[in-house]
Amino acid sequence: MSQIPMTVQGAQRLRDELHELKTVKRPAIIEAIAEAREHGDLKENAEYHAAREAQGFCEGRIQDIEGKLSNAQIIDISKLNNNGKVIFGSTVTILNLDSEEEVTYKIVGDDEADIKNNLISVNSPIARGLIGKSQDDVVNITTPSGVVEFEITDVQYV
Repeated sequence: MSQIPMTVQGAQRLRDELHELKTVKRPAIIEAIAEAREHGDLKENAEYHAAREAQGFCEGRIQDIEGKLSNAQIIDISKLNNNGKVIFGSTVTILNLDSEEEVTYKIVGDDEADIKNNLISVNSPIARGLIGKSQDDVVNITTPSGVVEFEITDVQYV
């Protein structure tokens, strides 16, 4: 498998979730299964089936996280010298030249992307259009509403 780029914060969030699943949720589900078994007939025991389903989801998520972390290429942007270029992990402020609207995005891995918190995937059209460009560059990015012209007003490595 290929390496998956991930920020330090994204990797830590996955490690925290993995710890929570293994130390809190997994034991709680095992306890729920044991309790449901005590009720008798497993064929018609809805609590048992619900607990087994929850166990399947929990184990699947644990495997998913462990797989992502084992293939993660963790990039600590704060340790790099800021040369004004947009790279993975950088925080970029762009100005829409048509609407004069300014927005700031952090370019992160696919699993970390959260548009509500201005975290965009490195594979998103906006990020792909910005990667490799420098501060004060003007870029044309194809969006669902057509081609939009942006100016990169600030690039931070935080």
